[in-house]
Amino acid sequence: MTTINLKDFYYWYLTDELVEVPDEVAEELMASKRREAAHAERVRYNKAYYSLDCDDGIEYSACLHEPSPQELMDRKELFFRLWNALNSLPEIQGRRVDAHLILGKSYRQIAREEGVEKSTIRRSVERGKGADEKIFAGKFLIYSLHLPLFSGGM
Repeated sequence: MTTINLKDFYYWYLTDELVEVPDEVAEELMASKRREAAHAERVRYNKAYYSLDCDDGIEYSACLHEPSPQELMDRKELFFRLWNALNSLPEIQGRRVDAHLILGKSYRQIAREEGVEKSTIRRSVERGKGADEKIFAGKFLIYSLHLPLFSGGM
């Protein structure tokens, strides 16, 4: 039997509290204390004081990719090319392509809003995508519109 001080192992003991425990329990408590000290030293050595899942915004700022000026210019150019391609379509077809690809509405939603058949909307959007792909000469597929064009102000 070994006598231990509970104040050394549990922070909520404010005064000395001596207790006799079996040798195995005392050894396990000492091993736990050594593991905690080793972990604290690794944290100090690696300067790893922050947790990414503590909801203080560090995870967001660590994962947020700030685009370079070149990426911003590429996005701006892409935006204007897409804008010109959509504006080259007839008004109704452009509105339908915009609603389906950019706003993410289903054919059924668009058909319900415009009061026409779903197949009419589908054909119109497919033809509009085909026309836009011809404008881009195969270099860019309009399906990549789901990527954000701007993440910051320009």
